[in-house]
Amino acid sequence: APAWLRRLCGHLLSERLLRPGGVQAVVRGVLEGTDGEWGALGGAGAEAAALDWKKCDAVGKILAACPQQCLSLEDYYRQVCPQILDLLHIQDKAAARQFQRVATTTLLTMAREQPQLAERHLLQPLLAPLCRCSETTELALEDLTAGAVLVPEAELGTCVEDILKVYVVGNDSSSLLLGSLQSVLGVVFSLYSFAKQNVSYLRSPCQDILLWFLEKAEREQSLAVLEGLARLSSQVPTLHPQCQLRVGSEGGAAIVLGETISDEDEALYQKISLEQCHVESLVELLSHCQKSGLAGDFFIHCLKELTQVVAEDEAAPNPSVEPGGSLLELEQYQARQGRKLLVLQLVAALCEGVSDTVFTDIVQVQEFLAAVLQRACAHPATGPGAAAEAQTLAMAMGLVAAVLGGAAQLKSSDFVVLKRLVPLLEELSRTYPEPLTQELASDLCIAICTHGACSPGTVGAAADGVLGRKAGVGAQSPAGVPGTAPSPSSPRHGHGNPSAHRARSKEQSTCCEPSASSASAAPRADSLAPAGLQGLLVSAYDPQPPARAAALRRLTSLVTLRDPEALRIQEKLLEVFLENVQHEDAFVYLSAIQGIALLSSEYPERILPILLAQYERPAHGTEDTVAAVTRMKLGEVLMRVTRALGDMVFRHREPLIRAFLRGARDPDSALRASSLSNLGELCQHLGFQLGSIVHEVTCCVTATARTDPEAEVRRAAVHVVVLLLRGLSEKVTEVLQDVLRDLYRLLKHVVTAERDAATVLHAQLALEELDTAVRRVLFPPQTLEKKIVVLP
Repeated sequence: APAWLRRLCGHLLSERLLRPGGVQAVVRGVLEGTDGEWGALGGAGAEAAALDWKKCDAVGKILAACPQQCLSLEDYYRQVCPQILDLLHIQDKAAARQFQRVATTTLLTMAREQPQLAERHLLQPLLAPLCRCSETTELALEDLTAGAVLVPEAELGTCVEDILKVYVVGNDSSSLLLGSLQSVLGVVFSLYSFAKQNVSYLRSPCQDILLWFLEKAEREQSLAVLEGLARLSSQVPTLHPQCQLRVGSEGGAAIVLGETISDEDEALYQKISLEQCHVESLVELLSHCQKSGLAGDFFIHCLKELTQVVAEDEAAPNPSVEPGGSLLELEQYQARQGRKLLVLQLVAALCEGVSDTVFTDIVQVQEFLAAVLQRACAHPATGPGAAAEAQTLAMAMGLVAAVLGGAAQLKSSDFVVLKRLVPLLEELSRTYPEPLTQELASDLCIAICTHGACSPGTVGAAADGVLGRKAGVGAQSPAGVPGTAPSPSSPRHGHGNPSAHRARSKEQSTCCEPSASSASAAPRADSLAPAGLQGLLVSAYDPQPPARAAALRRLTSLVTLRDPEALRIQEKLLEVFLENVQHEDAFVYLSAIQGIALLSSEYPERILPILLAQYERPAHGTEDTVAAVTRMKLGEVLMRVTRALGDMVFRHREPLIRAFLRGARDPDSALRASSLSNLGELCQHLGFQLGSIVHEVTCCVTATARTDPEAEVRRAAVHVVVLLLRGLSEKVTEVLQDVLRDLYRLLKHVVTAERDAATVLHAQLALEELDTAVRRVLFPPQTLEKKIVVLP
C-alpha cells in the first residue's frame, strides 16, 4: 500500500483504539482477514485464524506500542490495560484462543518495555482478588460480619484462570512476573489445598500455577517459597487468618470472613487439621518435582533445618521449668517447640510420600548423608530416642557403603563429591560412643580415600544390610567391590581403644593399596579367632537394634566367606538367626532372614528340614499373632532359598509344597495369603517339574478362591494361577492338560461372581496368559524354511 494510505489507516486505527471498547474492535478488525470471511468466528476460518500465532503476536506488539496521538504514556496504559484484561474473558470458544493469545502477548510485551506501568495497570488488577484476602492486607473488620463474602466464586475462578493464561501459557519467567506471582502464591496454595480436600475444578489450574513457578524460579527462590508454604518462614504471604474458603455452588470456591471460634480446644483442632492438610498438599506437590531434583533439595533442606532446630532447642533453657523466666521467653520457647514439631511433621511426611525416588544424583545423596552424619556428630544417640537415632545413622552409613559397592560405575568426580563426607566420618570414628559404628566410619573413610580399591569387610556388610532387602540371597559379595580381595576386619566387642582401632585401620589401608601383585592375588578370607566369634554371638543379643543387626550381618558375611569356625557351629548360628527373626525391628529381622537364607542355600539338606518344621509348627509360648508373623518371616526365608537353589529346588519340591498347602488352611488370613503367594512363586520356579502334585495345588486354589471369606486370600489364590501359567509358558497344555479345564472354569467364575476388583484383575490376567498359550499351540507362527532335496 502507498505510504499515505498506511499513515491514514494507522491514524484511524489509533483513534478507534483510544475509544471505549476500541481494543476489541481493533483486534477483530485486524484478525478478520486471516481467512477471508470473519462472520461469527466459526467454521474453518476461525480454526485457521486460531493457528495463525504470528499474526496474533504482531497485533499484541502493536497494542503494546503507544500511538503518537496519545499525549501521555500513563494515560494510554490507563485506557488500554483494562480492555486488554477483558480480552481474556471472551466467551466465544472459537475466538477465545486468538484473543487470549493477543492479550498475553500484549501483557508480556508491556511488562518487558514498561515494567512499572505494567505492574500498576495490568498485574495488580489481575491479582487483586487474591491480594484482597492476603495476610498482608488489612481488613476492615468493623464493617464486615462473619460469613461476608470477600471474593465471590465467579471472581475467584476467573482470577485463577487468568493467572494460568498469562503466567503458565505465556511462559515468560521474567523477574517482574515471578515476583508478582510470589506475592499471591500462599493464597493459591491454600486454594489448592482446599480444592484437594473437596471436589473442585480449581485444583488442576492451581497445581499448574504452583509447579510452573517452582520450575521457572531459581532454586534458592523455589526453596524459600516451599519453606514459606510449609509455614517455616514468612517470605510467602498466606491466606489472611480471618478468611476462610467455602465450597461454591458451581464447583469452585469463595473466600468469606470466618467466624471467631471461642472454644480453645476446637480452635486448636482446626489449626492442627489445617497444618496437616497443608503438609499433605505440599508433599503431593513435591511428588511432581522429583525429576528436577527440587524435592530432594527441599528434603535435604528440611533435614538441615531439623538439625538446627534441635541444636537451638538444646541450647535454649526451658523457661517453664526454670524459675524467673519472663513471658517473652516463654513465648519464644513455645514458638521454637511449634517450629520443631512442624519440621518433624514435614520430614516424616516427605519420608513417607516422596522418599523412594527423591534423589536424582550423587550430589544430593552426599548432602543427605552429610546432614545425617552432622546431626550424629553434634548429638550422639543418647536419651529416649537413642535407638531411633542410632538406626538412622546405621542406615545412612549403610547407604554410603552401598554407593561404594558400585565403585566400578563411579567416576572420579563422584569420589570428589564423596570425599566431602570424610571429615564427618573421621569425627564419628573418634567421638561416637558405639564401637561398631566407630569401626564402620573409619573403614568407610578408607574406602572413599582409596576410590573403592580397599574395601574392608565391615563396608561390605553394611552395604549388604541396605541392599539385602531387595537383592537375592548370595547374589553379591559382602566386600561390595568386584575383583577386590575382601579383608574382614576383626570385630570389636566391648569398648576398645579407638586409637588402636585407627592404627589398625591405617595398617589395613597400607596393605590394601592397589598394585600389580595385589591385583592378581586370589581372594583370601582370614579365619576369625574363637573369642572374636563369641563376641559376635554375644552382640547378636544386644538390646540396641543397630548393634544387633551389625553383628548378624557380620555373621552372615563369615558364612559367605566360609570361615572354618563359623561353619563348625552352623547349628548355633541357625539358632541365633531364628531367635532374631522374632525381633520387631525391621533391620534386625531382615538381617536374620538373610543369614538363615544363606545358611539354607549352602546346606539345604541340614537346614531346610528344621525350617520346614518351624514353619509348620511355630514355637510354643507365643501369641497367635506373633506366631503368624514369625511363620510369614520363615516363609520369606523359604522363598529366598528357593530362588537361590534354582533348578535344585526340585529335590525339595514335596516338603515345600506340603508346608505351603498346610499354611493355606491356617486360621490367620494373612498367613493364608502369604502361603498362597509363596506357593505360586514356587510353582513358577518348578515349571514342568510339578508333576502329579499339580492336582493338589489346583484343588487347594479352587477351594480357596471360591469359599474363602477374606478378599486378600482369594486374591492370592487367583494369583497362584497367574504365576503357574506364567512359569509354564508354552508347556501349559502339556503339564496342565488334566486340570486346564477346571482352572479355566475357576477363572471365569471369579470374573463373573467376584466382588473384589483386584481379584477380578488377577483373574483377567490369568485368562490372558491362558489365551496366549492356547493360541500359540493352535496357531503356531508360520516359519519359512529352506529345504534342499536331492532327487534320486
